[in-house]
Amino acid sequence: MFAFSGYIMAQKTVTGTVTGEDDGTPVPGVNVIVKGTSAGTVTDIDGKYQIGVPDDGGILVFSFIGLATEEVQVGDQSIINMVMTADIKQLSEIVVTAIGVTREEKSLGYALQSVDGAEIAQAREPNLVNALQGKVAGAQITSSSGAVGASSRIILRGASSLGGNNQPLFIVDGIPISNSNFGGTGNEGVNRGNGAADINPEDIESISVLKGPNAAALYGSRASNGVILITSKSGKGKKGLGISISNTTTFENPLKIPDYQNEWGQGSQGAFSFVDGAGGGTNDGFDESWGPKLDAGLMIPQYNSPVDGSGVRQATPWVSSPNNVKDFFETGITSTTNIALTGGDEKSNFRASYTFLDQKGMVPNTGQLKNSLNLAGGISPTKKLNLTSSMNYTNVTADNLPGYGYSAQNVMQQFIWSGRQTDIPGLKNYTNADGSKYNWNYNYHNNPYFTLYENLNGMDRDRLMGNIKIEYAFTDYLKLHVRSGGDYYTSNNTERVAVGDMDNPQGSYFESTRTFKEMNSDFLLMFNKRFADAFDVNLNAGGNLMTQNYRYISGAANELAVPGVYNVSNSKVPLATSNQITQKEIQSLYFSGSIGWNGSIFLDFTGRNDWSSTLPAGNNSYFYPSATLSAVITDLFKMQSNTLSFFKIRGGWAKVGSDTSPYGLLPTLSFGDGWNASTKLLNQFVPNNLPNAALNPEFTTSIEVGADFRFVNDRIKLDFTYYDSKSTDQIINIPISATSGFTSKTINAGEITNKGFEVMLGANVLTTSSGFEWDINVNWAKNTNEIVSLAEGIEQYELGSYWSMKVVNIPGQSYGTLFGYDVKRA
Repeated sequence: MFAFSGYIMAQKTVTGTVTGEDDGTPVPGVNVIVKGTSAGTVTDIDGKYQIGVPDDGGILVFSFIGLATEEVQVGDQSIINMVMTADIKQLSEIVVTAIGVTREEKSLGYALQSVDGAEIAQAREPNLVNALQGKVAGAQITSSSGAVGASSRIILRGASSLGGNNQPLFIVDGIPISNSNFGGTGNEGVNRGNGAADINPEDIESISVLKGPNAAALYGSRASNGVILITSKSGKGKKGLGISISNTTTFENPLKIPDYQNEWGQGSQGAFSFVDGAGGGTNDGFDESWGPKLDAGLMIPQYNSPVDGSGVRQATPWVSSPNNVKDFFETGITSTTNIALTGGDEKSNFRASYTFLDQKGMVPNTGQLKNSLNLAGGISPTKKLNLTSSMNYTNVTADNLPGYGYSAQNVMQQFIWSGRQTDIPGLKNYTNADGSKYNWNYNYHNNPYFTLYENLNGMDRDRLMGNIKIEYAFTDYLKLHVRSGGDYYTSNNTERVAVGDMDNPQGSYFESTRTFKEMNSDFLLMFNKRFADAFDVNLNAGGNLMTQNYRYISGAANELAVPGVYNVSNSKVPLATSNQITQKEIQSLYFSGSIGWNGSIFLDFTGRNDWSSTLPAGNNSYFYPSATLSAVITDLFKMQSNTLSFFKIRGGWAKVGSDTSPYGLLPTLSFGDGWNASTKLLNQFVPNNLPNAALNPEFTTSIEVGADFRFVNDRIKLDFTYYDSKSTDQIINIPISATSGFTSKTINAGEITNKGFEVMLGANVLTTSSGFEWDINVNWAKNTNEIVSLAEGIEQYELGSYWSMKVVNIPGQSYGTLFGYDVKRA
């Protein structure tokens, strides 16, 4: 005690101000300690500090997340002002985590991968989801096709819901956005893309991928499958005005087409002769190639053979057309032009960006245009008050998108069947001189160019995403932010079918409008303080209100009264109409905390309670917690070396709840088409599925352990993760006896497990003094998914089917097993 008293008495006071090099503004929360002692303090809201140091001086150490640590010899100085600079290495390890809180990557107790916005922009993918391909371990990304506007699907760590959406939640600048499809194809139809495709890669600062419940527990029921956190560029840290202009143009051709046989031509039983392409000749109604041998010197009347004066089709050489499908495609061109204006000073920053994307498809007469406008910025009127806002507007238009599935509207479908002698590019002039259709087959298929130039699938979508956030610092360790934002879009889709179409000879016209609006308002109280010069305490508490409204209306003229006039009122049969309105609300309260000891041991915990409008009153409240513990071994035991520069172990447990779609509790009345072409005799009915007024939420429980190694001064990084999750109380529709008046009912049943490993390896292969760098990153993952059980007496749960093929969930199998017939062999 006497020695300690002597130390206190033999000291002097040092004061000063800490500012940032970029803008010269004060930096609050900087740790200031006397090296080798327990004496320390932090800077206040004005960046000022006061600390006692020994009479003989000593060394002051200044440290802050994202800034380079500085050391200063005190000597006889009593005022020491410090200018701190950004630490590029540290900044690369600062990540955005749940509810937008930035953390040092080393302090996290769960797996998280960050992707820099520059990497996303370099990929030059019109769809953001595709740009993540290969960059995230455990992410399964599937594009529906290579066509213009095609949607893509992303799954993190396997499917966890039998009947729900298994994709992660997308969040832009703290606000959840919809990633649902704007037009699904099912077995056939038109694919108009997924919601995340509206996010412009040119405007992305960074992406954090939170995988599994451990990382995403704070984001509620929609985050049970992980979260994709997107931070937009804002011009922060910029001084003065700056402008950038860029253009990227890519050219696309099909990488691979099917291998076709070129030995046999169109027909059946080795015979073929064309008269009318509908059975009037010898097997000319057949589309398959079971006809005469090709390239054997045969002369046979064909669809493109000349007709003599008496109307008889002449015989022409029967030869193969091996490149007929390859030559059908055109060179696709995608051109992206971006112009961005940034600016800032000590108190404000802004960024304005405009991007124009012009995409021409490889399939003739398909393409889309996309205009994106991004505005973001912030202002600090006082040292304690900070306002930030961002807005993204996107308009996507397309005159024609290709059809999908087993339909005359899908030109790719007929290439499976088309005769191998057919000159497909030669069909481009699809109308004969007398106005009749020119085609190779009149039984099953449209001329592909007739489909692409007459049967047009249009789209016009406007979307606005934005938010405004106000943050106030009561002290250097206590802050409050209030934020509100939304996601709003209106999508107008049209589908026109010309008279003479193979599926609909009378022609048709369909038009629909989807309107979606989701608003999220939240608050967060943040406490961040260091105690006893060893404990860093981070505590957060907040709440969220989510309201969602969806409206759909459509009209169809299933037979055109006047050919070539595409309007729903141009119908010679009663209009087929549809109208749907859904509403949903979730109220939430949550908390999170982190306690760090000496920058080497970290305990994190979270808790959230949701109240969902889609669940019954007695079961609509559900709580889910999580906890993680991690330790930086190299810091804890002071064992850093040039060989092993960093080693961390981590583990965690989490439980996340999930609700269901609106109106699953009570029966609702629906309206169908009129009877006997009468609009007065409307078909009113209760749907065949029996709702459940006693539903419980789904739950996913997960454990996760991992380790992070870095070697040779962090030039080599190796991260390993093992996870084990179990999803129970699945909300599914199971079949029941139709004698009940229903064919299925909604229940809580079923269990899915996902177990797996993820390995991330990164290496800085080469860095030169001229600034050249070569980095390599490799991701490897293995997921074992199993349907453990369904409801009692239910052997399989069907997700979809076509002909005799089903996509089903079967106990003992993985999610989405293909189930069908095989050929019996002897």
